[in-house]
Amino acid sequence: MTDNTDPLLVADRLVKNFPGVRALDGASLTLEAGSVHALLGENGAGKSTLIKIITGLYRPDGGSLTVAGGEVVLRSAGDAVRAGIAVVHQERNLIHEFSVAENITLRRTPSQRGLVDRKAMHANAQRCLDLLGLDLDLDAPVKGLSVAQTQLVEIAKALSTESRVLLLDEPTSALTLAEADRLFEIVGRLRDQGKAILLVSHKLEEVFAICDTVTVLRDGTSVLEAAPLAEHSTDEVISLMVGRSHAAQRFAPRPVPADGAPALEIDRVSTASGHRDISLQVRRGEIVGLYGLVGAGRTELAKALLGLDRVVSGEIRVNGDTVHVKDVRQALNTYRIGYVPENRKEEGLFLDQSLTMNIAVTVWERIRRALGYVPRRRERDLAVDYTQRLGIRSSGPDQLAGNLSGGNQQKVSLAKWLAAETEILIIDEPTVGIDIRTKGAFHQLIWQLAADGLAILLITSDLPEMVTLADRIMVMRDFQIAGAVANDHEYERVSRAVIGLIHGREPAGPVVE
Repeated sequence: MTDNTDPLLVADRLVKNFPGVRALDGASLTLEAGSVHALLGENGAGKSTLIKIITGLYRPDGGSLTVAGGEVVLRSAGDAVRAGIAVVHQERNLIHEFSVAENITLRRTPSQRGLVDRKAMHANAQRCLDLLGLDLDLDAPVKGLSVAQTQLVEIAKALSTESRVLLLDEPTSALTLAEADRLFEIVGRLRDQGKAILLVSHKLEEVFAICDTVTVLRDGTSVLEAAPLAEHSTDEVISLMVGRSHAAQRFAPRPVPADGAPALEIDRVSTASGHRDISLQVRRGEIVGLYGLVGAGRTELAKALLGLDRVVSGEIRVNGDTVHVKDVRQALNTYRIGYVPENRKEEGLFLDQSLTMNIAVTVWERIRRALGYVPRRRERDLAVDYTQRLGIRSSGPDQLAGNLSGGNQQKVSLAKWLAAETEILIIDEPTVGIDIRTKGAFHQLIWQLAADGLAILLITSDLPEMVTLADRIMVMRDFQIAGAVANDHEYERVSRAVIGLIHGREPAGPVVE
């Protein structure tokens, strides 16, 4: 690390609120010149929010940002670029039809008399490639590059703005081990050039191999800040990420049948999205959790079960019978499978329609009379019934779904599947954007649905929520099952086992099946 009196970037006690959620609660981060700094934390710890504040996409509600000793207010991504801050996101942001040089200089394309100065563009692009020690054809279209090459072009693009602070968000998620090693050689070169580099990665082996210092976020707060990484073991870092203060919400025990055919069985399934050899079972009265980082393939697996993605090998069985689901309608009407999606506003609800219409839409075929007439009285009675059952707070069955609170919208999204008498229910991120009190009520509701005999496949990025609800936790990583954890609802032990599987470490202890 180089000596420098002022850190290149300091985020001091940042606060960020969203409706019903405090995403950051005094989070701090310090990046020194000539260092690689790790930012770690569980899903929902606040890492993405912190990065979006540093890159000008969000404005903080409290705290301050300092760049090279001077306080800054970043109102846009352009402000961040002008302050010398660049980010390489997990998702590629290159234009495939453009050349390597065009993509690298996209943010600052040199021009002369209103025309692109291609000579200056090539010179600038070559300078950035030279900084990385790369030899690429500047005129080659990006669409012909490998995944690793496009990642390096993304970094060169960030350097083209003469950035001093470089944020790398899960940079090796799509790279092979050899490609990742090459990338980290380049990261080391950039450190030696005096850059401050922030690395966000769920691969702790990479973090310990390349990073100098570390900040750990938990529940929006820095529980370890700018600490030398060499002074902490992997187990210590995981303990800081998990925390020891959480006590899982407790419910009355419910019997989980151990015999009989599973309601849902996935047997060695591979999909067009890239899942490989996925196997799991969900029995009636059981909640099976799917946990993993963003991009692990959980939602994509759910959609394959609904016929929204192609199953290329393996079998899906419902109540012991092999099925071939073509679409959501067949999943519901033939196999009694329901799906509460993560994005309730775009996929789960008709926001410009009434509460009644949203709840009854899944049962129209069942209550339809001759000539396709749907009795409005039946629809309304159904809506009133489930509004009362789920405690949906509204002005009445005619209220527009878009005017309900987030928690009540989620209850409506759930109610329509319960009205359809589903037997297998897939619930994706059930409490995102919901306040703490409503979240607890929703947990109680999911628990009771399982007690009533539904087979529930639960997808959530909220680890306390997963430990609270699931009977078994299937951990996904890179579109595969990394392992299974039997959940005794002892938060610290179970969460350590889950995080160990995510980070590619085989955890010890009786909780792993």
